[in-house]
Amino acid sequence: MQIDFHHAVTYVIARLAGFGPREAALVAHASQYVDDATEDGTILFSNGARYSRISSAHKLLDYRNFAALAASRVWLPFHFLPGNMGLPAGEEPEGPFINRLVTIPNSAVARDVVRAAIADRDAPHALHRLGITMHVYADTWAHQGFAGLQHAVNGATELTNEDGGPDQPLVERLKNYFVNNALPLGHGTVLSHPDRPYLVWAYTNGLGERVTRNNPDDYLDAAEHMCRALQCFRAGDPDADAPGLPEADRVTLQRLLRDVREPDGEGRHAAWRREIAAGAFGFGPEELAYVPKGPGSWKGAALGEPDGRGYYEYSSGFLASDWKRFHDALILHRYDVVYRILPRYGICTA
Repeated sequence: MQIDFHHAVTYVIARLAGFGPREAALVAHASQYVDDATEDGTILFSNGARYSRISSAHKLLDYRNFAALAASRVWLPFHFLPGNMGLPAGEEPEGPFINRLVTIPNSAVARDVVRAAIADRDAPHALHRLGITMHVYADTWAHQGFAGLQHAVNGATELTNEDGGPDQPLVERLKNYFVNNALPLGHGTVLSHPDRPYLVWAYTNGLGERVTRNNPDDYLDAAEHMCRALQCFRAGDPDADAPGLPEADRVTLQRLLRDVREPDGEGRHAAWRREIAAGAFGFGPEELAYVPKGPGSWKGAALGEPDGRGYYEYSSGFLASDWKRFHDALILHRYDVVYRILPRYGICTA
């Protein structure tokens, strides 16, 4: 998924789940920032303080850049959550281990990740972690059928479009990426097709199975489950009887997922923001903005600019900044996924 869903649609879902504008904006910002937190390492302050952060994405989201994209510490916990072939914890399926790493929508693993975020709801970083979780949870629909490492299981051939004919534009683009001449990572062999909400398409996967993907239906299903998860968070109970999306807003979401057809995520993001500002949803007209870096960004507010030696001026508000709390939540999310949740399924990726 791209910024249109991870930010704008996530904001809509959070508002429909009962969050106020400020809380919903924070959750949505954290959800999108998973794709924009590309730097790791230690921040040094002029007073001697320091803070070490991790990244949840890579600088070059380029499917040709296999060396940079190969880090399972990023792709598995944040973008391609292993699905354990749909089985619950304690049940190890037969077959190759790689099949257990393939992402499955709303898998038992994904539901456990949601439960972990709800269990952390009283922490200062609770909403930041919730946004990270919504990113990962949503991607289990978009990235289903692919694994977050380089493997032949991610192969895709015989690509067809909505009419069942060959998807020639995608085939031509793939020639320029050479992804079929190397072991593909994630959904590299189909480029951004899983990330565009309006597409209906099909392919033959690396296991020789014919797969039909209806992105609008998948994305709407993701929105429904995300809404329920957010309502469970608000209730403080992962097993709460959550009502999900209001019917009128569900219809609006369904329409926009199909009709907003700009090919790039930024264009769709702008279209969704216009719909939100025009009052397309039951919570009324609201303005939504997102600044990923520089002045007005979370990082800019927390750190300012470094001096000539690369040191930052320490502020008393740093510990409570959104940027610091987001990175705290990233670390805790990855730790829980890699060292607590996946081992319950017999999956070792550390």
